[in-house]
Amino acid sequence: MSRTGKIAPEQLPILFVKNLNYEVSSDALWKLFDPGEDGLIRQIRQGISVEAKGTAYVVFWNVMDAKNALEKLNGYNFQNRYLVVLWHQPEKTLKSKDDLQARKENLAQLKMKHGID
Repeated sequence: MSRTGKIAPEQLPILFVKNLNYEVSSDALWKLFDPGEDGLIRQIRQGISVEAKGTAYVVFWNVMDAKNALEKLNGYNFQNRYLVVLWHQPEKTLKSKDDLQARKENLAQLKMKHGID
């Protein structure tokens, strides 16, 4: 999305949500993102691995509904935590996975060099 608030034509209707309570239920997320139960959401995928706990992807049917949710819920206090709601950026996700692998390899080399188990 540009600074003028316009949505790029290729924008996917997927939001990435961070800083969720680890114990949040999927029902609570559905009620948060679709309080009127209007069928705005296609699916919600919560992170379950150690690295992904406290995150979720919310897939909307319509990009405008996703934009409205982003504007309303970014910074919203939900279960005593302030949510961070962002557009999903697949190219950034792939890059961060490659970066994580490189960092793990570098850490392993440093541990070997310094004799740390």
